[in-house]
Amino acid sequence: MLRSNEEVMADINKILDEYVQPSVNMHGGSVSLQSFEDGIATIFMTGACSGCAMSSQTLHMGIENMLTYYIKEVTAVKGVEDPNSTVNPYYQ
Repeated sequence: MLRSNEEVMADINKILDEYVQPSVNMHGGSVSLQSFEDGIATIFMTGACSGCAMSSQTLHMGIENMLTYYIKEVTAVKGVEDPNSTVNPYYQ
């Protein structure tokens, strides 16, 4: 039985909220699900996550690995950075 996009998105949001967001929040960042289509979860990255040199690692080694492992409908993750972020993603 195929699940609806809404069901898959609810599971993605649950993982982001419970496991990913607390970690990126410690560094001043924030991630959220922007869309889910054709197996690709598009993650909006803002705060310190936007422009951070490690955001690609967080996205692919962390978020993508977790989502593809726990949610069979997710085949890939794409990141979108916040062009309006005013947070400096680098340590002072």
